[in-house]
Amino acid sequence: MVAGYAIYGPSTMLVLSVGNGTHGFRLERDVGNFVLTHSDIRIPEDSCEFAINASNERFCEPPVRRYVQECKDGRTGCCEQDFNMRWIASMVAEVHRILMRGGVFMYPRDFKTPQMEGRLRLLYEANPMSFIVEQAGGLSITGRERILDLEPRALHQRVPVILGSRNEVARIHRYHGEYERGEDKPSTSPLFNERSLFLPETPV
Repeated sequence: MVAGYAIYGPSTMLVLSVGNGTHGFRLERDVGNFVLTHSDIRIPEDSCEFAINASNERFCEPPVRRYVQECKDGRTGCCEQDFNMRWIASMVAEVHRILMRGGVFMYPRDFKTPQMEGRLRLLYEANPMSFIVEQAGGLSITGRERILDLEPRALHQRVPVILGSRNEVARIHRYHGEYERGEDKPSTSPLFNERSLFLPETPV
């Protein structure tokens, strides 16, 4: 498998993986060729940056909302460190930033459009970027499963995407598992519900 992307800015860079790590090549205009400048890129396993479209957070599944809330709680919460949120709204730019300094990119399943399993296309968006990220030591999941393990069902099939620093993505994966098993859900036992001595008012 081969995957890559080009990114344009102060300089033009080609990031490429042929299955033996992820490498970056910068365009040298004087010679008209790409020169290897970033050999064997490695994504930091831990990070304090995450990227998500916060305007859609209320439509996300509970495990994702839990992770985002813990990040926003910062050093006063269970993570005991402050996080920065980024959102460029361009998958290539988000992945490039993660390759350079770590972080998590999330385009999870949401229920704003319930019939859609995800927003990004598996074959030509999620798979290539997942391959590049994993070759650099990161992880890439739908939330519940590894993206590169999915068998395509259609050419334009869409999937949720969560990728980036290994330990952060693993934590999000664990939260999905805990949610599926009911381990993070509040108790609904009637013994602990709020009760009142007064009957509810009936409309006259």
